[in-house]
Amino acid sequence: RPENLALRDYPTLRRVIDFVYESRPELKSAAAPVGASRETPVAAAPTAPAPVAPAITYDVAEADRAPRRVPTPVLRPPIDMCKPTGALLEAGSRVIVMMDRSGVGKALVGRLQKRGVAPLVFEEPPSTEELAERLAAWQAEGPIQGIYWLPALDVEPELNDMDLAGFREATRVRVKNLFLTLRTLYEAFSGPQHFLVSASRLGGLHGYGTEGASAPLGGGVTGITKAFKRERTEITVKAVDFELGRKTADPAEALIAETLYDPSVIEVGYHDGLRFSVSFCELPAADGQPGMALDAKSVFVVTGAAGGITSAIVADLANASGGIFYLLDLTPAPDANDPHIAHFRRDRESLKLALIEEAKAAGERPKPVEIDRKLAQIERSEAALRAIEAVQAAGGTAHYRSVNLLDGPAVAAIVQEVAQAHGKIDVLLHAGGIEISKSMPSKEPREFDMVFDIKADGFFSLLSAAKEIPIGATVSFSSVAGRFGNSGQPDYSAANDLLCKVTSSLRRTRPETRSIVIDWTAWGGIGMATRGSIPKIMAAAGIDMLPPEVGIPTIRRELTAGGTRGEILVGMQLGILTNELDPQGGVDAERVKAVLAAREHPLAMIGTITSACLYGGIEAETTEDPHTQPFLDDHRIEGTAVLPGVMGTEAFAELASLLAPGFQVAEVDHDRFASPFKFYRDQPRTLYLRANVRPQADGDLIAHTELRSVLKPPKAGLPEQITLHFSADVRLTRAPITPPEPAPLWPVSAEARIFGMADIYSVYFHGPAYQVLDRVMIDDGRAIGVMANNRPPAIDPPDAAALIDPLLIEFCFQTAGIWQASHDGVLALPAEIESVTVFKATPPPGEPQLYAVVSPVSDGVFDAQVRDEEGNVYVAMRGYHTVALPGSVEL
Repeated sequence: RPENLALRDYPTLRRVIDFVYESRPELKSAAAPVGASRETPVAAAPTAPAPVAPAITYDVAEADRAPRRVPTPVLRPPIDMCKPTGALLEAGSRVIVMMDRSGVGKALVGRLQKRGVAPLVFEEPPSTEELAERLAAWQAEGPIQGIYWLPALDVEPELNDMDLAGFREATRVRVKNLFLTLRTLYEAFSGPQHFLVSASRLGGLHGYGTEGASAPLGGGVTGITKAFKRERTEITVKAVDFELGRKTADPAEALIAETLYDPSVIEVGYHDGLRFSVSFCELPAADGQPGMALDAKSVFVVTGAAGGITSAIVADLANASGGIFYLLDLTPAPDANDPHIAHFRRDRESLKLALIEEAKAAGERPKPVEIDRKLAQIERSEAALRAIEAVQAAGGTAHYRSVNLLDGPAVAAIVQEVAQAHGKIDVLLHAGGIEISKSMPSKEPREFDMVFDIKADGFFSLLSAAKEIPIGATVSFSSVAGRFGNSGQPDYSAANDLLCKVTSSLRRTRPETRSIVIDWTAWGGIGMATRGSIPKIMAAAGIDMLPPEVGIPTIRRELTAGGTRGEILVGMQLGILTNELDPQGGVDAERVKAVLAAREHPLAMIGTITSACLYGGIEAETTEDPHTQPFLDDHRIEGTAVLPGVMGTEAFAELASLLAPGFQVAEVDHDRFASPFKFYRDQPRTLYLRANVRPQADGDLIAHTELRSVLKPPKAGLPEQITLHFSADVRLTRAPITPPEPAPLWPVSAEARIFGMADIYSVYFHGPAYQVLDRVMIDDGRAIGVMANNRPPAIDPPDAAALIDPLLIEFCFQTAGIWQASHDGVLALPAEIESVTVFKATPPPGEPQLYAVVSPVSDGVFDAQVRDEEGNVYVAMRGYHTVALPGSVEL
């Protein structure tokens, strides 16, 4: 048996066969088929330079084939509506608390002690050695229930005020100590009763608010926290973010509450008194803002330039600009006359055999891992050369610099070289990084440090060296591992999420720079993920590989199509990455029922809250019956009960406001009535409601809402028929809603046409509860409706909430309808409201008398207001669109 023979060096059958042939060459000769050549190709040095790699031109429109997902804060249900997580904070539980210096940890420890919990406290950040010793001692004393990790609550100095040593210490305290702690306690944690709760001070929205992240190093903590959940799915794991502030009691209470409730999310943020998490929405790159002009004067600085993907992106940017490129990579500058590069471009696999023969000729016993390592080096050299050639072929200038991104002074020297030559950087593209996938117990601390530091330290050194230089845009390469966390990649997840949060913080510290970060999925057709078992693993997980023709022009699109800032997730189907942690999204049906039952005025349009999923929104099911609901029985078209559009709008307002106590409906925008919701044969039907509520820069909330129906298939095995009926954006606010100045009604002329109730409801289909018009006067190109004051209740129960006063909006609808019937001879139904605001609630009947003032804007489009006799405005509606029914009517 040869010395130093290790089975791990031969992990595949191919490598075992190669080893046998190396040891017994006569077997290889004997195994050669008849007529086959027994001559192994060798890397004979060609006399000509390596052939230039063919240039490929990519269409930027191809980038739009992948959904452009933008991470976005979404409102979560109040914690008192959520299920228990299963985590335990019982008397006698022992819990590690890594303290902060802002006082939250001290408040937390006090509350834990009141529960009988025994806190195991690190008062100050320990050294690596002290951390290991104290963890071992605590474990020897008994079980540990959980971890509260608080160092990221301390706001670090701005990056521009830190040096590399300070940055490294800050990340050691926040991120690397957490890795060591989780690695040590990995096997001791099992089941939801154990927990990890980390805290950060990114601003309460995890850096996804318009103001940007306030303490971006917390991104490393959230990244590793998410990765731990991916690796230990059964454990309760939360990353809780807070606003800047001096409060200690509220954050301490929130940390305990998040430990005990809501098992459906990892990322939670507290902002403006509300709970948020992070989802995403799809938005186009073209946002109406000017994009960047790329031309021959554009200066690009690119790290990781010898990577296959990065090299292709450099080529795409070079073709678009013909600019000046500084290409940085650890790989030495490539030699165009390198015979190995030439051989690689001809045939990668035969080069592998040639490398084996070269090693033998040198008297070495080649190991497959060594050959693969050598081949990878050649591949990176070829990619670096390809990037240089692409820049030159496009008429640009390429400066290649071999540099270690961990060497801060060396990175700074290159940045200063760029500054002296050009005085600016137009695009700083940080694509450098490595990946080593191992579970936490198997991952050595030095491996974690290497993966994390290349990305994190590298970006810090670049920004630090360029703090006095104008930068047009930064573009950092992140990964879905940063957005979602990934098993076996705590370092990669931590580094990428840190890049995302640093990018976010540049909105504050470098507002003139467009800071962009891309969360890439695994690439297909290019890069290391295309080899081995990764494509099969991705397919089994339901994750599509990213086609190169889609991914490569994405950077160019983000730079040129609009004013992109922030984080973009680029991938096709995301599979298990967007699976919900809890099928009901963490809501507790009984707790929600209790909250609804406690309301003074019931929400009649909200039946049962079924879920509050992170990627689906809050969902409710409400069953309505024409036999019991007046707004259905008295709203019929050709005898069939139809849900009034205004009651769909009311349902949206009620669902949105449920998540935001203390807010009121400010307005409803883009209210679209796509398809009538009919109650055939007067049978009860269920409304399926959904709302995604997102914060706005001014403190308001906007709920994107939908109402659907679901018809069961007539036969088993057939799909359900799902129909979207209505949709709208509901704006919620805490601010007072100020109505317009009173505008008195104008006098009606003697020539006005007046239609009484009998005329109106001879053409309309409404029953008594929905007969809101007493009469309509048409004069001077306008219509004035007079509200009928003696109507039966339109809803059951009569004291139900009316958040948008649906009958006042219906009042405007019917008045506009009479104008169309008299003017155009058609009966029309609601199609869309561009915007509607309700300023005042409906007064008691006739106190005072209300009028609907409707003005036609164009064919089938109206503006309207509801006013009283003094001109006070109750409702303002803009852009009410109608759709005419077939046939004609006569008034």
